[in-house]
Amino acid sequence: MARTRPQPIAGRYDIDGGIAELAPDPVAGGWLLTINGTHSSHIHPDPTLLDFEYLRQMAAVIEDRYPSQTRLRVVHLGGAACALARYLAVRYPDARQVAVEIDAELARLVREWFDLPRSPLLRIRVGDARAVTESLHPGSRDVVVRDAFVGNRTPVHLTTREFTSSVHELLTPGGLYLANCGDGRALDGVRAEAATIASVFANVMLIADPAMFKGRRTGNVVLAASDAPLKAYAALTRRLLSDPLPARAIDGDAARVFGSQVRVDEDSAR
Repeated sequence: MARTRPQPIAGRYDIDGGIAELAPDPVAGGWLLTINGTHSSHIHPDPTLLDFEYLRQMAAVIEDRYPSQTRLRVVHLGGAACALARYLAVRYPDARQVAVEIDAELARLVREWFDLPRSPLLRIRVGDARAVTESLHPGSRDVVVRDAFVGNRTPVHLTTREFTSSVHELLTPGGLYLANCGDGRALDGVRAEAATIASVFANVMLIADPAMFKGRRTGNVVLAASDAPLKAYAALTRRLLSDPLPARAIDGDAARVFGSQVRVDEDSAR
């Protein structure tokens, strides 16, 4: 008889990087994970229900690019509670995924709390996202997802041209890079990231709530990049617009213009 997984227990937990707080979500259901006061992950009993809109946008781009029978090889830079990895494990049953999490105690707790796919379907590797990226075999991954934060910002060593070049080398030809960029109304960070990523990849696309692009609120912008064509054709556009929080995609020349007046971010500037 299979053992029943124990239910997570709400509360505050000491982790290597501070305090993790796990609380039930009375509205959406499931569990909300907060790290040092910042919302980090939402886990629903149904892995296909993603509460964070930027994760739904990333999932939409991946599924627009790759058929469900694809044996995807995915690296998640920033593991947290592995919500997107759980989703992809359902949509791509033959996928092999690695989630890189810098906080060893958080990784242990997440494995204990939630029904994550077991290795080799999903391996959680403890380490720094850049160091792990640079250590993996070139051309060995189809998708790289960067969703690593300290507070509400991405660590600066994961935003430079040198790091982006390492991601490019890790991907198969035409592979897909997805980066979650949290930013304020001026979108200075998004523009800098768009310029940097466009200096490495042939094609770039930005996805967000239209209010973000108009400078009306703070939030998240998804940056997608590939050397293969990357356009918001009809199917992807419909999916983004039909989301509970409708999103707009900027692609082609408009995406490159978005960051064209900003200096590319390089390690030497740090």
